[in-house]
Amino acid sequence: MSTLVLSEIYIYPIKSLGGISLTSAQVEERGLQYDRRWMLIDESGVFLTQRKFAEMALLQVSLAPDGLLVTHKTKEVTPLLVPYETDSTRSTLVTVWDDICFAYIVSPQANAWFSEVLGVNCRLVYMPENSIRLIDPNYAKHNEKVSFSDGYPFLIIGQESLNDLNSRLEESIPINRFRPNFVFTGGLPYAEEQWKTFKMGEVLFYGAKPCGRCNVTTIDQNTAQAGQEPLKTLSEYRKQGSKVMFGMNLIGLSTGTVRVGDKITVMEAATGGGQG
Repeated sequence: MSTLVLSEIYIYPIKSLGGISLTSAQVEERGLQYDRRWMLIDESGVFLTQRKFAEMALLQVSLAPDGLLVTHKTKEVTPLLVPYETDSTRSTLVTVWDDICFAYIVSPQANAWFSEVLGVNCRLVYMPENSIRLIDPNYAKHNEKVSFSDGYPFLIIGQESLNDLNSRLEESIPINRFRPNFVFTGGLPYAEEQWKTFKMGEVLFYGAKPCGRCNVTTIDQNTAQAGQEPLKTLSEYRKQGSKVMFGMNLIGLSTGTVRVGDKITVMEAATGGGQG
């Protein structure tokens, strides 16, 4: 069996905006440090996503010394700095899918910036430590909390899974269409869907369930243009019920630091091969 190695790490501090490639990251219960701890909401408190506002893909986030720096990939707009620590005490209820939890409204300045850039009235919110959003109890191990990600703290995809998909497409697509936290080399395509418990470096993870994919995967993250792929092709060979699966949702069973180059050790795997 080929060696499994962590090859890429990504975080998405503001949900549905551009991601950040890292060489190392802190694993926390809710997800990687800074990952999806901020989110845009509409006037009703419901989260905004590329599913409806594709231009969110063109907003790029980077880690600056004193906060998140948000820029636009194609337009000349004044960058926005979002401090890591919010001093806001204005809280509001927010909705992420079926979950409702509370968050802090970051600032009127941030609200105005995003509303103008996206052309829709919206607000930027932050999830503090005392805001509780739980993983689906059908898959949780110890009532774990999660940030503003769709449902699970982490998502992993094998490079071989992407290679297999790209071999079926007329034009290859990059991994950023799938917004993973972890990418690894080695193993068979879709092998990650069989992993139950495994270590990346010294940090222990649990494979909760395969990830059902949506139309965000069809949006070019550099142009915000949508097409039919890869969902069209994935639906031909990666369908389970009504959902198209690609990648594995994870729960962290311990905390610590993961680094690009860490060896992945699978301790328990489900029976059956990984091939789709």
